[in-house]
Amino acid sequence: PAQENVELLVQELRRPKYSIYFIYFSNVISKSDVKSLAEADEQEVVAEVQVNVEHFYILISFLTGLLIQKLRPSDLGWRGAGERWELQVITKEYELFDFRRTEVPPLLLILDRSDDAITPLLNQWTYQAMVHELLGINNNRIDLSRVPGISKDLREVVLSAENDEFYANNMYLNFAEIGSNIKNLMEDFQRRKPKEQQKLESIADMKAFVENYPQFKKMSGTVSKHVTVVGELSRLVGERNLLEVSEVEQELACQSDHSSALQNVRRLLQNPKVSELDAARLVMLYALHYERHSSGSLPGLLAELRNRGVAEKYRKLVSAVVEYGGKRVRGSDLFSPKDAVAITKQFLKGLKPLLHETLDQLIKGKLKDSQYPYLGPNTLRDRPAGAAAAPWDEALTVYNLNRANPGVRIVLGGTTIHNTKR
Repeated sequence: PAQENVELLVQELRRPKYSIYFIYFSNVISKSDVKSLAEADEQEVVAEVQVNVEHFYILISFLTGLLIQKLRPSDLGWRGAGERWELQVITKEYELFDFRRTEVPPLLLILDRSDDAITPLLNQWTYQAMVHELLGINNNRIDLSRVPGISKDLREVVLSAENDEFYANNMYLNFAEIGSNIKNLMEDFQRRKPKEQQKLESIADMKAFVENYPQFKKMSGTVSKHVTVVGELSRLVGERNLLEVSEVEQELACQSDHSSALQNVRRLLQNPKVSELDAARLVMLYALHYERHSSGSLPGLLAELRNRGVAEKYRKLVSAVVEYGGKRVRGSDLFSPKDAVAITKQFLKGLKPLLHETLDQLIKGKLKDSQYPYLGPNTLRDRPAGAAAAPWDEALTVYNLNRANPGVRIVLGGTTIHNTKR
């Protein structure tokens, strides 16, 4: 809370660029500076201010212009709280990285993306992953400016699990469930929508309206945002024939019927609805799986890409992806033979990336030393308390493993969150 920073924040709050602000200070802030910030917040955009004082956090919550609770100066070390902000002391010490306090030391698992070049090439069918694959996510922001008929207010939206309850509850659900939940969200919104002819005849009516309106306005924004995003995802799925494309992708990823796979890839390459990227993606997946097959037809598929006018930059990626993640490079057997029962179970439960099997073996202490050499005095007999992995949003796998193994905390990290284009 240097004076220069306070002054910059005051300037920002007087002409805010965003609809909501969360301000965090690393040291004590004076009463006069708190008052200056409160007075500058004329548009009521500050949701929270936190001050770290000897491991205790002082939370300043803005409550639509009403001071609900009066605190003694001794509660805060300040004489007052400003007329429009409430100060509340959180008395529980907040310790960062709490998961590290464990009898079993944390374990860092470093993985090479080239071991599994398949997963980033597959179309995704959970909400968060679909948005990232089809629309792109950059710092929680989604660019919708190219959506046909998009309104000015929705050209860019924010999807954050911390501030969006619907997104937090639905980010790992599949697309079919999202459609049903969107419908429920809209119906709930309609029930809460104020009646147009509602009369405000008393002070109590006015007070109820003022108290409920911010919540209604927030819900209105949530409904508009998710209806727009899900609508655009649905449009792209139909326009690009992604249901059929994805079915063939999964066949290429987890089955080994070369004749069927080749026939299906050729059929889709002749479909005008299949985009250049999706056509190249199918051939890349075929190349990774059948690069050494005795009846491999990669040259013929490349010729078909060229004949249908797929750009050279996409055609070149086929050989590039094999060089990056082909059998010569991979340390694991990505396409191990599976019997019919195993394949059926895999389809019923959903396609799982290599990361799932690797982390599952890690948790059980069964990773092969020859494939995963380790540094440290102890063997991997203990269940690890934490692990980190290479980039790509195999977030659903990590989420499910954390839920299934309450004694384990897995953290997925990397330099980039990939989608196919990336």
